[in-house]
Amino acid sequence: MTVGEHLEALGGLPAFDFPTADSDGTKKAADAEKLPAPDSVAWRVAAYDESDSWVEAFEEFLDTVDSTQVQAFIVGCWPDAYDTRPDAVFDALVAAKDRLPALRALFLGDMVAEECEISWIHQGRPTVLLEAFPKLTELGVRGGDELEFPAIRHECLEKLTVETGGLDAEVVRGIAESDLPALTHLDLWLGTTEYGGDADVTDLAPILAGTRLPSLKHLALRNSEIQDDICAALASAPVVARLDVLDVSMGVLTDDGAAALLSGQPLSHLTFLDLHHNYLSEAMRTRLTETLEPAGVRLNLDPDDADEEEDEDEGTVWRYVAVSE
Repeated sequence: MTVGEHLEALGGLPAFDFPTADSDGTKKAADAEKLPAPDSVAWRVAAYDESDSWVEAFEEFLDTVDSTQVQAFIVGCWPDAYDTRPDAVFDALVAAKDRLPALRALFLGDMVAEECEISWIHQGRPTVLLEAFPKLTELGVRGGDELEFPAIRHECLEKLTVETGGLDAEVVRGIAESDLPALTHLDLWLGTTEYGGDADVTDLAPILAGTRLPSLKHLALRNSEIQDDICAALASAPVVARLDVLDVSMGVLTDDGAAALLSGQPLSHLTFLDLHHNYLSEAMRTRLTETLEPAGVRLNLDPDDADEEEDEDEGTVWRYVAVSE
């Protein structure tokens, strides 16, 4: 499966495409008088064609919109994203930091499959943007190829989302070792080894311990082929006791992982446990429901589009994460 829709909102604001060019390359002139108020939407800037420059489109945006009021910004497609890192994009954003004093939410790489498959998106080092925008409260990244995330301290970041078909262990360790005292929401799509997702539960240890994330309330470790191992580790992880939401969805979750969760520390304090896209038996679904719903825990047990294939010659069953390529 792939990503099929652009972001609809960011930072609590609806997404709006700044009219630089259509996906077919057709130029559109922006009329400032017909645009929404600068602080009322999450602005998306994209460049689709080799002849278009994302940086030039961004400069047009800055010249057209009162950027001092912009609160949320989405970096859409840049040309040849399957082959080109967004270093120039990041440099342009850093250079414009004084023109974006109100920016609080930023998403990097909002592309659907037709523009660039998630595991083909070349990324860069988004921590340079955290350094440039110390008041940023939300950061989202899509794409894991060449993604870098060295450990960082950021005082204001409340929500971090990294969507990939395969998240490199070094990136996971960088995030896990970061000091993010205000972070309440962490969402990591760990993916598969086929697309570079080589992290294991030991790389998640600082997250599970919660030592650097004292404010965490929503933890999503999902879209993983090691979902059972993650659930087994969560069963005794100190961080779980102070969560409101635990999300282990979109991965290869079987009865073994669900049983590990249920046999570990109590989960009755959770408001929501998300396990959608799973490979659970009906008996396990019933056990989860009868154990947790009476305690007030809302569950999502929808198998969604989870599918498995059996190799009759080798006797192997193949199961898949929700989003890979």
